[in-house]
Amino acid sequence: MSLLIALSIACVALALLLIAAGLLHQDRRAQQVKATLQSALDSQGKSGEPAAPRTRWQALLAELVSLGGHFEGSRLQKALLAPEDRLLLEQVGWNHQAGAAVFLALRLLLAVLVPVLGLLLLQPHGLRALAMVGGGLAFGILLPKFALRAWAGRLRRQVDDELPLLIDLLRLLQGIGFSVDQSLQMIGEKLQVAIPVLGHEIQQANLAYTRGRSRPQSLRRLSEDFGNEDLRSLMQMMLQVHQHGGAVQEPLKQFGMRLREQRRMKMKEKVGKLSVKMTVVMMLTLLPALMLVLAGPAILALAGAVAGMGAP
Repeated sequence: MSLLIALSIACVALALLLIAAGLLHQDRRAQQVKATLQSALDSQGKSGEPAAPRTRWQALLAELVSLGGHFEGSRLQKALLAPEDRLLLEQVGWNHQAGAAVFLALRLLLAVLVPVLGLLLLQPHGLRALAMVGGGLAFGILLPKFALRAWAGRLRRQVDDELPLLIDLLRLLQGIGFSVDQSLQMIGEKLQVAIPVLGHEIQQANLAYTRGRSRPQSLRRLSEDFGNEDLRSLMQMMLQVHQHGGAVQEPLKQFGMRLREQRRMKMKEKVGKLSVKMTVVMMLTLLPALMLVLAGPAILALAGAVAGMGAP
């Protein structure tokens, strides 16, 4: 019974996290969440026409942003938003005022909600109640970070998987005469379906470039935030070609071949480790069954002979 109650508490907490993640994922493409919320809260636009009414999700998101905004610059925010958390927020595209406020609000809400639900459902007494409060507080604070870390890890894996296709697309576009800017523009606008994560990041980099940022500044997120050395090398190569010119098809070809060779070696290494693990599994599962099949008849025959010798 206690296990079912604990699972229900975890499900409620995860549901809150998923709702918040979905809300921020809808507003992530705009990169201006604060401006979007402000325009949604305005009762009348500049043209004098009434603004569109807020949806229920936007209202909930606004409440989370408002709750987290009350602790902006406080010691509590510094304690709950460590540099590691900032890096994770940057990787998932939440490292802005609204995203940090929502993350902080979720940690505070779950830190209160999980212990209260535990006390109401389990109704412990004495030391068990104190342990329930402490454990629920720690679980509520750490759960958003675990979910954010899992999300960031999934994005990093997707970036790693999409990188070879990005190199091939760049080679193709460069081969038909596109410049670096035209290639990045084409990938961000037309070919984003093939590489969703990298395509979206390139589109955001193009938007930043058109708004006045330099090309190195617009590609900084791709170069640094995902922690991918191959992607960083590719962006440096594209920046050098953008600044100094030159043919890039052959360097891209060599880079793609080297990247695929590295992945092939990593795959062979994984297969070798997996074969060793499977050997241990076979020794623990298959070998006892094999010995039983082979030695079982002999053991039964020996037991029957011993029983016959003992009979009068």
